[in-house]
Amino acid sequence: MRLLSCFLLASAVFAQPQPSDELWVAIAPIYAKTLQHPFLAGLTDGALPRSRFEFFLRQDAAYLDAFAEALRALAAKAPKREWAETLRRHANEAIASEKKLPPAPMAPSNYAYTNHFRAAVANGTFAEGLAALLPCYWIYQEVGRELVRKGSKNPDYQKWIDNYAGEEYAKSVRQVLAMYNAEAPKLTASQRARCRELFVLSARYEYMFWDMAWREEQWLP
Repeated sequence: MRLLSCFLLASAVFAQPQPSDELWVAIAPIYAKTLQHPFLAGLTDGALPRSRFEFFLRQDAAYLDAFAEALRALAAKAPKREWAETLRRHANEAIASEKKLPPAPMAPSNYAYTNHFRAAVANGTFAEGLAALLPCYWIYQEVGRELVRKGSKNPDYQKWIDNYAGEEYAKSVRQVLAMYNAEAPKLTASQRARCRELFVLSARYEYMFWDMAWREEQWLP
């Protein structure tokens, strides 16, 4: 009986709502729309044209360079040394991934997105900068989990899906979510609202990133 009581208590504690939950609730319609995008559908049914996938990879290489830069800047603001070390490690991992991909000049949506989170990190608090970067982590994890259940007829697309559906990536996502969940209770209502605003805007840019690749977006001449 004592063991059962302990198990039930532990389960109840584990199930308690986290501050990050309100962030995800705020982007639920955006995420639902994201899952319907033809770029993601094409990854699973194998119908995504190779040129669009390669466009995505080239843009992602440029994005990851900016993302790593933002992570290093955020690490400098981290209130805990272990958080700073984790963020710097994530930055190094992003750079390592970027080196495997062919670079390209940023398309308009990519340029706008990276400038958005760079500004949030440079001008905001640690929590605000983290909130602006979180959708990149979290949405890719959820997309990976969704797509891996369907699988892909294309082995290259399947490899990409497996990367974001894997435990190693999930560990990184848990680390940054834990940072936000530890910081959020210290924030005022207006500060949490600002974090939510930045998170939602980044989620919108995440949708635009898929759409950018689908359209192979170019600057006007």
